[in-house]
Amino acid sequence: MYQIDLNKPVNVYFSGIGGISMSGLARILHSRGFRVSGSDRAASGITEGLNADGIPVIIGQAEENITPDIDLVVFTAAIHPDNPEYIAVSRLGIPHINRSVLLGQIMRGFKDPVAVSGTHGKTTTTSMISEILVEAGTDPTLSVGGMLSSIGGNVRIGQSSYFAAEACEYTNSFLDMFPGIGIILDIDEDHLDFFKDINDIRRSFRKFAQLIPADGALIINTQIPDHEEISGGLDCDVILYGPDDSADYWPEDITYDEFAHPSYTLCSRGSDGSVSRQPISLSVPGEHNVYNSMAAIAAADRLGISREHTAAALGNYRGTERRFEILGTRNGFTVIDDYAHHPTEIEATLRTAANYPHHRIFCVFQSHTYTRTKALMKEFAKALTLADNVILAPIYPARETDDLGISHRTLAAEIEALGHPCLCLDTFEEIENFILQNCQSGDLVITMGAGDVNKIGHNLVS
Repeated sequence: MYQIDLNKPVNVYFSGIGGISMSGLARILHSRGFRVSGSDRAASGITEGLNADGIPVIIGQAEENITPDIDLVVFTAAIHPDNPEYIAVSRLGIPHINRSVLLGQIMRGFKDPVAVSGTHGKTTTTSMISEILVEAGTDPTLSVGGMLSSIGGNVRIGQSSYFAAEACEYTNSFLDMFPGIGIILDIDEDHLDFFKDINDIRRSFRKFAQLIPADGALIINTQIPDHEEISGGLDCDVILYGPDDSADYWPEDITYDEFAHPSYTLCSRGSDGSVSRQPISLSVPGEHNVYNSMAAIAAADRLGISREHTAAALGNYRGTERRFEILGTRNGFTVIDDYAHHPTEIEATLRTAANYPHHRIFCVFQSHTYTRTKALMKEFAKALTLADNVILAPIYPARETDDLGISHRTLAAEIEALGHPCLCLDTFEEIENFILQNCQSGDLVITMGAGDVNKIGHNLVS
């Protein structure tokens, strides 16, 4: 396999450079003196930003984009062997690797790498760790799966030994990582177009944990069922966080302000068995963020960051785009956008919304992929009943072409079978008109999903 040397710049082409992670990796190599270019299927704010920063992006993928002077091609997971650029790379014999391999090779070049894994919460927890490292003046390199305003995007180029990045389980890409500190936030049934079942997913997380060296640490949530199966018998240290004192880190006295932002007393057990307590206040909503913050605190403690810097950074963190992001108001109702695309995430978001000022909650949900929708149909239906009003947009197919004989109307029937009203509409325009005609001052509208449903919220407030 091709091994990249960060001290020896070469000509690298990114096929699918407009992705959030791919663009970040391209920027990291560009900062190291590499000649970087790439392509994507459509223009976006990300591709425009890359062009502006001296990384040329071709819109449209074609064989002629691949030239013999390219030393290495990096493919995103969405690029398949029938892609014209993939065909050209194979014909010319140009070395190529996928995105996760490159991320792992970059990670390997840092003394203090942190890899954040889990079915949910990766972007938020990675962002919290990023805020802490920046607040502490460590000059870190960061790769975040969302736009973080404090670093001006999804990547930060630093000069120190610190590196933090997300480690995604889909297609087992996180097994290409080299974590010094590995975090497992949760393990849930998802990506069933790749994994066989929950046991297959758990086996992959066990393999991820086994990547951590003896002088490293695994930070794991005790709320994961049978978490000892994942963490038992490892050579590295194992640090537990969870809801009670069976863990090394746990919260007490959780309270919320009028915008659902939690404050709590952080309890942590030292090596001598003594327990310290510290007040922590967050500026992002929801109980799930209490646990995300504890994982970030545990990582910061392991890296030797002072609690003063940690608490200040967490208090200043305002979230990333598409994570309970307040877009604005229209006719007196508030519009929020959220990336939730799994039943567990939907439930967490809607429970958070219940603590946010509102009269009625309107949830506009766009399910992501036919595979996930079919596999978790009943779980989706149950989670969505937490909203007062549910509006379903057509399923976002993403990479899939087979609809498996289902649609948003199939999900609507499951919701209605639970005795909860549900409305199916076929276009974003219809949804926007319905909201404008039916939402009143004081209502809360949440656009939810991993597709392009956020366009509805932006249109409403613009």
